[in-house]
Amino acid sequence: MNWVVLGVAGLVEIVWSQSIKPTENFTKPVATVICFVLGSLAVYLLSRAMQTLPVGTAYAIFTGIGAIGAIGLGIVINKDPLSAGRLLSLSLILGGIVLARVTNPE
Repeated sequence: MNWVVLGVAGLVEIVWSQSIKPTENFTKPVATVICFVLGSLAVYLLSRAMQTLPVGTAYAIFTGIGAIGAIGLGIVINKDPLSAGRLLSLSLILGGIVLARVTNPE
């Protein structure tokens, strides 16, 4: 169950990462509150997952999911550049997430 919680935490982190820019340097009150709530929820879910998962593994997977999602949404929504290097880096992050999960003793 904590793997599911960790996955949800990663998804919330993706949404949180996209909520930062609309705050316009934290000058927009509603957007800022949404940003802080999402960030807090992501960290809370991560802490719940860490109750039984190794801290290093959980955090690496959490940040990996967030990085892949943030880069992917940046490419799709913000028209960030797509290059072979970016695709390779995303592949390496994804491979690391899979390897961390597969080799976890739990």
